[in-house]
Amino acid sequence: MIEETAVDTRIRTTPANPMEIWHTEHAYFKRLLDLLHHEVVVFETGQRPNYELMENILSYLRNYSDRFHHPREDVAFACLEEHCPDLAPTLKQLRQEHRVIANAGEKLLAQLEAILDEAILTRTEVEAAAATYLVYYRNHIDREEREILTRAEHTLTQEDWEQVNIAVPAGPDPLFGANPEQHYRDLRRQIALET
Repeated sequence: MIEETAVDTRIRTTPANPMEIWHTEHAYFKRLLDLLHHEVVVFETGQRPNYELMENILSYLRNYSDRFHHPREDVAFACLEEHCPDLAPTLKQLRQEHRVIANAGEKLLAQLEAILDEAILTRTEVEAAAATYLVYYRNHIDREEREILTRAEHTLTQEDWEQVNIAVPAGPDPLFGANPEQHYRDLRRQIALET
């Protein structure tokens, strides 16, 4: 069994620089998407995945990423668009993808909660919802990393970051932060085991 302190040292390394935080959160989200994908593969083979783990992953991504990370990105994108009008079509599409990811995550989370409440859903509808969520989210992160973050790092000013912080103050990270919520303790252990 991994002790909680071992888990903490592997996970809790949040930098102070806004661009480093952006990259770090993407890395965290990718780890969670990998764990989710692993459970979906188990599901696809006809076995019982860890639905509780899947629900915890979706709950975190909906409650943290969709409430803090993506809205902060939207404000940063607006600032970046002022400096780099050539990025306007890409930034518009990325903002739209935030809404698609949120809706897909909401649908999948509702399905997982229904399964945990012993509702019967078809394998096909759960697989389709999970595939949609995973594909959109992974492609979205990859595109931001590839096309936006370098430009943002060289373009966004301290005033831009202050605008982001005023518009959407950073919330405490309930999983990877300094004071993780009790609800996510098993998920933290699972992440530590995967590293």
